[in-house]
Amino acid sequence: MSPSLTSADAAAFALTIAAGGVAVFPADTVYGLAAAPSDAAAVGRIYELKGRLPSKPAALMWFDRERALFALPSLGARTRAACERLLPGGVTLLLPDPDDAEAALGLRVPALSGPLAALAAVELPVVQSSANRSGGADPRTLAEVPREIREGVDLVLDGGPLPGTSSTVIDLRRYEAGGAWEIVREGAVARAAVAAALA
Repeated sequence: MSPSLTSADAAAFALTIAAGGVAVFPADTVYGLAAAPSDAAAVGRIYELKGRLPSKPAALMWFDRERALFALPSLGARTRAACERLLPGGVTLLLPDPDDAEAALGLRVPALSGPLAALAAVELPVVQSSANRSGGADPRTLAEVPREIREGVDLVLDGGPLPGTSSTVIDLRRYEAGGAWEIVREGAVARAAVAAALA
């Protein structure tokens, strides 16, 4: 039987992030690494653990859709409605970055149910990336997370086996003006489901 996360696990996760720590945690797709977005040292540890170039951006994850959208007041009505149709779920949405017109803001809100439901109570956003070495396979189970990553973080949460396919990345930066969108990486959510949500 798969382990179920508890409210105590969710509290420990939130405390670890708030204290500047790094955690391995189960999302709705694969196991991930998480740190506080405002803590440059903690985010740097994620890149170091993964062996990933700092120039490659990581997505911002909220554990509740309403908190995520509240934190993005500059989103246009059309794009906001698209986010409401696609989230929560196994997608990463590339949105206009309010601080840099040339950049994108990656947004994730996982669909947390069953053994993972307790994480939905976490109020803090996190910077997150898959818990693998850069270029390595996405971990479906905790055992598939490289040992050096598991041993290099401050908290490890086991949510049992996950689907094992990383999120579908959808570029919505031009969606507000003309309804244009593009799948940058196919993954957990099929193109047909994305198209139906954005039609």
